[in-house]
Amino acid sequence: MFTGLIREIAQTTLSGDLLRIKASHRPKIGDSVAVNGACLTVVAVDKEGFSANLSYETQKSIAVENLNSKAHIEPAMALGDRLDGHIAQGHIDFIGSIEAIGASGSSKDFFIAAPKEAMRLIAPKGSIAIDGVSLTINEVFESAFRLTLISHSLKNTLFCDYKVNRRVNIETDLFARYAARILDFGAAKANGAGDRRMNVDRLAAIF
Repeated sequence: MFTGLIREIAQTTLSGDLLRIKASHRPKIGDSVAVNGACLTVVAVDKEGFSANLSYETQKSIAVENLNSKAHIEPAMALGDRLDGHIAQGHIDFIGSIEAIGASGSSKDFFIAAPKEAMRLIAPKGSIAIDGVSLTINEVFESAFRLTLISHSLKNTLFCDYKVNRRVNIETDLFARYAARILDFGAAKANGAGDRRMNVDRLAAIF
């Protein structure tokens, strides 16, 4: 599990399925580390950093073109750690793209386009992880959403260098995914007028 609070900006190089991460963080072999939000397993450690393998499934699910540059890294949280961001699994659900960036005082607004399947899991004032960064959704549109990053977040993440059309990794809220799945099961079994009540009861059971 992760919090979406970035520990370090690392230099990354992807060669085949091996990702080399140059960083000050020194994990142990077998540890989990989120790289641009994707949970990876450490397979080697050396004096300059560590390495991880990217499966075919992972490579087709994330914006791999951003891994031959700088990347956000966050070690998995330990039991008892303070949770300052939100609960994230490091499982990338969708790839989005930045469609606009605008100034908002000392902050910046980022408008991110997302697939239709993602939009039903995205709610105003809900949590979302973009390239591993825990952020609050300010506004939701038909096929995009708006985030605002304060100056502190801009200085401590790679968002300060992001440009329009950049693809980004999206991890939607864990609880939204489970709620949607439960409702989908309810809809699949629905045959009568009481189906909506059944779905509401299923959703209430989560919380």
